[in-house]
This record gives sequence, structure tokens and C-alpha cells, in this order.
Amino acid sequence: MERTGLVLVVCGPSGAGKSSLVRMLMKEFPQIGYSTSCTTRSPRAYEVPGQDYTFLSHEEFLDLQRAGYFAEWASVYGNLYGTPLNPTLDILGAGKDVLFDIDVQGALQLRLTLPAGRYVFILPPSLKILEERLRGRALDSEEAIQQRLAAARTEIREAGWFDAWIVNDDLGQAYDALRSVYIAATLAPGRRPLILKSLLDGKSAS
Repeated sequence: MERTGLVLVVCGPSGAGKSSLVRMLMKEFPQIGYSTSCTTRSPRAYEVPGQDYTFLSHEEFLDLQRAGYFAEWASVYGNLYGTPLNPTLDILGAGKDVLFDIDVQGALQLRLTLPAGRYVFILPPSLKILEERLRGRALDSEEAIQQRLAAARTEIREAGWFDAWIVNDDLGQAYDALRSVYIAATLAPGRRPLILKSLLDGKSAS
């Protein structure tokens, strides 16, 4: 049965655990396409260029931005991030789902471009635990940690317009919630607009 692709957007402050949840969802549902973002920041040791991110110079990014290449883009902690529009539309046009792991700035823009998506916000159990997680990663300087904590407060204030909130206190429970949101979204009537006509025409609904 022909279906339309679903846009699933997962946001949350740094340290909330959204990347771990996204990896778990994509492992269970390999049919979900992942939107590989572009960024001007340097790759981390474990990241694969072209798979985790497309790494660009500042000038290359701005040239693409001016050309209308991105569905959304944002400046985060001094680095630029953006989502290519046409590859995303190609995946959706093929009836496949696309997952975005982006920040709130980007999600706000994306909602204007792709309003029919499902937007999920991952919350930490508390700001104190969020700080503990950031310090436990041992990836950032004290200045960077303070910047991330300040940004977290700003991002959490924007959570009100998202479709679902998930508190990541226990990773397994949080994943069950994200999984449920995704499955429910795929069952919405808009995902398979022709199913009723097929049934009434005596055809299979599967």
C-alpha cells in the first residue's frame, strides 16, 4: 500500500541523551532514513565524514546557505549546522521516513518547511543531573559546560510547541516512549491516504 514518508524530529539540550535514543530507534527500525547534516565544526574522533556529518568550511557552508540548499540551518556554539533539503524530499517522496537529530533553532525552521512532521523533545530529569552528565562526558571545558547549561534553559523554554515530551531518566523507559511516538505517527491516516479507497474498491489494505 502506497504511503507517505514521515518526518520525525528529535530535539533536546546537550546531555539529555537524544543521540543515544536516536541510535536505538534506528537500530530497531533500519528502514528509517537519517538526515545527514552539514556542519562547520571539526569531526570528533568517532565520527565518520559523510555518515555522521558532512564537514564543510565556513565559506562552503555559507555558499550553500545562500543558494537555498538547506531545509533549515542554525548557528550553535559558534558552529554552523544545516539540513540539505532535496535529499530529504527524495527520501520522503519514496515513501520512507526521515529522522532528524537537530537543535531547537533548526526544528523551528523545519516546522515551517515540513509542518506535517512529528516533533519530540527529550528532557533531562533535572538541570542538576544534566550538569552531572555534561561533566561526566569530560568533553568540554568549564566555559563550554556553562554555555551548554545556559542554552539548555533556553531550549527547554521552547519545548511547549513540540508534539511530545520524553523525560530521559531511565534510558530504556525513555526509548519505549520514543518508540511508541514513532509507531503511532506511522499509523496516522495521513501516512496511508489511499487505504480506505483500496478497501472500498475491494483491494488489499496491506
